[in-house]
Amino acid sequence: MNPTTLIYDDTELASGIKIAMYHQLEAEQKRDEIADFIYKRFTERYTHPLVNIPKNKKHGFCIMAVSCLMIEALESFRQGWAESKGDKSRSAFCYFFDSNDLFKDFRGHAQPLYKHVRCGILHQGETTGGWRIRRSGPLFDPESKKINATVFLKRLSRYLKNYCDALKSADWDDEVWMNLRKKMKAICDNCKTP
Repeated sequence: MNPTTLIYDDTELASGIKIAMYHQLEAEQKRDEIADFIYKRFTERYTHPLVNIPKNKKHGFCIMAVSCLMIEALESFRQGWAESKGDKSRSAFCYFFDSNDLFKDFRGHAQPLYKHVRCGILHQGETTGGWRIRRSGPLFDPESKKINATVFLKRLSRYLKNYCDALKSADWDDEVWMNLRKKMKAICDNCKTP
């Protein structure tokens, strides 16, 4: 077998789940196992590292930066996007907040949140436009533009769990699965050596 193929098949997508294993699960339409893999991929990359930081070392700024990355990745799975460059990035945020009851407090604020929190943190290293990140208070106060990063992360974790539960209950040919498979194809393709 080609050494490049061996390296590709052996690439880990989440702890203990390699590309070859994912392809086998997909071929066998193992919905529960794939949903559990997706949950593991997101929790070990995004939420668990933040939860396991000692309380006196946590910072809301870091929590929001990671949360913004997670929202874009999750929405790419939901939409079946290979990537979220350009306008898709903004659209990901709008879709996420406009269709998500766990974050209904942000309805009507998705675009400013994208611009001043997501883009501010990721491109400028700070929030802009008067937006503030805290670790206390309500999830979101639109008057003061304050976000409670701790509550935000807890709800994002619940959203991930709900998404994975929806995968388990949906038929293999439902849109949620077709979109997941499109995204996973792109992820696996990105692991190939040019």
